[in-house]
Amino acid sequence: MTAFAFAMPRARRTADDLARELVARFLRVALVALGLLFIAGGALIAPLPGPMGLPLTVIGLMLVLRNSFKARKQFVRFQQAHPKLIFPIRRLLRREPEVIPVAWQQALRIERIVMPRKWRVGVRWRKSLKRRARKQTGR
Repeated sequence: MTAFAFAMPRARRTADDLARELVARFLRVALVALGLLFIAGGALIAPLPGPMGLPLTVIGLMLVLRNSFKARKQFVRFQQAHPKLIFPIRRLLRREPEVIPVAWQQALRIERIVMPRKWRVGVRWRKSLKRRARKQTGR
């Protein structure tokens, strides 16, 4: 033992402290389980029309990542391995999420994957909206 071990008195844990710790652990496990339920529900709803699977999945991810150290470490490793895949999710996990820009970016990505070049309209819409905005501001 070092000299400092004798200088610092050992803190006694009261029954109140143990009860608080037990409740905190139980709450953490319950929130992780709820988050996993939301992620599973989001995955089930995702194929249906509309974007309802994505918000549910993001809420579940928020709950899991805030309450599980192990999940957070795995998420960081996955982010380092696949940054382009995780970047939109990270933007949605922020305190002030950028929902509209992320949705637009994902729509353009899906359009690029699914549609032939001739049929893509998303980029043309964006360029025409920029032109209109420039005309209105007088640039």
